[in-house]
Amino acid sequence: MTPPADLAVVGAGPAGLAAAVTAAGLGLTVTLLDAGERPGGQFHRHPAPGLGAARPAALHHGWRQFTDRLARLQAHRDAGRVTHLPGHHVWTVGRADGHWRLHAVAGPDETPATVHARAVLLATGAYERQLPFPGWTLPGVVGAGGAQAMLKSGLVLPGRQVVVAGSGPLLLAVAGSLAAAGARVPAVAEAAAYTAYARAVPTLLRNPAKLAEGARHGAALLHRTTRLLTRHAVTAAHGTTRVEAVTVTRLDPDWRPVPGTARRVPCDALAVGHGLVPRLDLATGLGCATRRTPDDTHALVVDAGQATSVPGIWAAGEPCGVGGADLAVTEGEIAAETAAHALNGTPRDPRRAAALARRRDRLRAFADVMATAHRPGPGWAGWLDDTTEVCRCEEVTARRIRTAVTDYGAHDTRTVKLLTRAGMGWCQGRMCGPAVARLAGGPPAADRRPLSCPVPLRHLAGLPADHDPTAPPPPTEEPEA
Repeated sequence: MTPPADLAVVGAGPAGLAAAVTAAGLGLTVTLLDAGERPGGQFHRHPAPGLGAARPAALHHGWRQFTDRLARLQAHRDAGRVTHLPGHHVWTVGRADGHWRLHAVAGPDETPATVHARAVLLATGAYERQLPFPGWTLPGVVGAGGAQAMLKSGLVLPGRQVVVAGSGPLLLAVAGSLAAAGARVPAVAEAAAYTAYARAVPTLLRNPAKLAEGARHGAALLHRTTRLLTRHAVTAAHGTTRVEAVTVTRLDPDWRPVPGTARRVPCDALAVGHGLVPRLDLATGLGCATRRTPDDTHALVVDAGQATSVPGIWAAGEPCGVGGADLAVTEGEIAAETAAHALNGTPRDPRRAAALARRRDRLRAFADVMATAHRPGPGWAGWLDDTTEVCRCEEVTARRIRTAVTDYGAHDTRTVKLLTRAGMGWCQGRMCGPAVARLAGGPPAADRRPLSCPVPLRHLAGLPADHDPTAPPPPTEEPEA
């Protein structure tokens, strides 16, 4: 057995990559595990090498800083300070012999892999939140982030005439990218109202770069005659073999459709998403405490140094609350520096530490403002007719879920799952979880699953006898932020 690394970093997106190169620069040996084949995560997706992309920077924000970190990663790899393991899906973390033991499946053959480390830093990112509506399973309906991923990694468009809908700051960026790549974007339907930002003017003024970025996206869309419809949502998609049009409806402040305001917009694709949900399965499996965020998701509780409630486990980026790449990078650097101090006594520069903390707090405050402004209203379930599939994997309709609630007394997602199989498919409830929870009458619960991805039974049978994938009972959840 090789000696354990000082630090295992799970995820090579903005937070994980920044943490890995910072920790290695401070003298730690680092093992960087990532499900992707190349660093960058969902934010900095690389065009496939065979496409011959001449200007990948045109599709990315902060590309130069990203390539600088890539160069630092390569230098640390060459020096033996970083071991990079791409294509590795970590499915459980346990503790044995005083070290953390990370189990992963690697490559298309699902080869088992085990990494040992003195400490773990979780930078597992997030996934899109989808709120179902009639027709959302039609071909041509994709996630807003999925549309951007298609463009960044495949240099392809989901369609030639694409409506962008949902809620959150990602919509403007997606619409701008699609339009710049040649798609016509007739409308962006934002379910929230931007006037909600007026309640947090001081926080906005402390983040002028964020305001400028939003203004650039908006100006680019106006230049291309895209209609920005606030307090509107796509409440139905229409088509036979593919989406051919969508119904856009005005919403009241609780996101209930306003009667008589529906209009049909022709399109051949719809990019829709309602923000992001932090991916917490590895962390909650270890017993890390969580908190409710302003947009009704769950995030990890971390201290000023990005340490979780479980000793030896740090976190950075979206698992700590969705806030964008700049915040993720800052948190990754803070986590790496505090981990280096805890593991090897590496001193921290007080001035740099204070500057990083101020930057993190400023960006986190802005992220909380965005989360509050774009939090889904309680009335969105009024979009659903009884035949709408809520759980796509198991083809469970809204009627079946409502029947489980009204006729059989189900009032949480677990009971609904037992009665209807909603959430028992391939995605394990990641896609339908928020919707099922709302129909059951309760808030979405934090992910708690013993395995973070599908695992062959032979890997479970091959676990060492001393492996303990469980942790003490999860701490009591803290109040909503």
